[in-house]
Amino acid sequence: MACGRTTRTENGIPPKTVSDWFAIAVGGKTVHLQLAIQAAEMERGLMERRELAPDQGMLFVYREPTAMSFWMRNTPLSLDIGFFSPEGELKEVYAMQPFDEMPIRSRDSRLQFALEMNQGWFRKHGIKPGARFDLAALRESLKARGAFPEEFGLR
Repeated sequence: MACGRTTRTENGIPPKTVSDWFAIAVGGKTVHLQLAIQAAEMERGLMERRELAPDQGMLFVYREPTAMSFWMRNTPLSLDIGFFSPEGELKEVYAMQPFDEMPIRSRDSRLQFALEMNQGWFRKHGIKPGARFDLAALRESLKARGAFPEEFGLR
């Protein structure tokens, strides 16, 4: 399985982890994101996190397009989730309530990225469906994590 191949960096520096922050523009607004790329990171997500700075969030990066489903088990924060296409285009945004275990399911089945931000962030910054995030910055961030961007469809 490709998940085990996230161990290299180009300069020999140990790879960054899910705890590290990466600057990536979303709809022209630079945010600081943690990248969830391995199964265990995705399962944990923002569970038990008590706060995020106003422009911090978590980006879930999938290896191929899929329908998405998220819940808020053990998550005390009020969040918004944005679902993005493989081209980095925002398709859907949903509000998620603390500790709510009812799944939020995407309508689209061709999604590859999910972005969790503080609730109201998308509205506050005018980030609506059609907005894009910086795929080049994501590629570089994945490399810093020791991952191979090609395995996530990013060339």
